[in-house]
Amino acid sequence: MKTYLDDAPATRALGQQIAERSYPGLVLALQGELGAGKTTLAQGVGLGLGVKGRVRSPTFIIMALYEGRLPMAHADLYRLGDESELTELGLEEHLSHGVTLIEWSERFPQLLPKDHLELLLEDDGDGRRATLTAMGPKSLALVTELQALR
Repeated sequence: MKTYLDDAPATRALGQQIAERSYPGLVLALQGELGAGKTTLAQGVGLGLGVKGRVRSPTFIIMALYEGRLPMAHADLYRLGDESELTELGLEEHLSHGVTLIEWSERFPQLLPKDHLELLLEDDGDGRRATLTAMGPKSLALVTELQALR
């Protein structure tokens, strides 16, 4: 599914729509250049899950955990050097019971479960293009629901 997002509020709204249809074990593999809107989308997911407080970029802390309708883990793998750091992080523990958002997921694709949702954000100067690619039956059902809203 491809969609155009005019601005940051539209990006947050997409995140909120995803969260409202989320399920335990949903993994969002967020991809895009610096400033493409990955954290903005994560903020929308946090809103949709009823997370209290502001979702912030985990660039320097690597992973943040939030409580909401479902637990949310938000990780940024940009600064990790190798796979051993993933083990220390403990991210895999969160992949099955809540919603997990992984920025820069393409750095460690082996971490991703077979069924996940890839979300590529591309800034085009005026807004963003979002490409959602389902990588399994549950994520395909989610993308189908989102397409019906567009």
